[in-house]
Amino acid sequence: MTATHDDIKRLFGEIDEHKMAEIIAGGASMAELEEVAAHLAAQTDVMGKLGRPLTGRALRIYELLRRDEEQWEPDS
Repeated sequence: MTATHDDIKRLFGEIDEHKMAEIIAGGASMAELEEVAAHLAAQTDVMGKLGRPLTGRALRIYELLRRDEEQWEPDS
């Protein structure tokens, strides 16, 4: 199921409308958004050995949401 405006707002709070539109246009699923939210909250350690790096749409959303942070440098 593709995430809605309300789903995105619930997970990430108030974000720029341009970012919101990019996320919606990308067709991300709720599972992808929840994975991004967990990474943003630094809860990947809760995932234990099943934790994995973000890929695909989830990675693009993560980078989109982080790109305006002052101290952020893309993961390499």
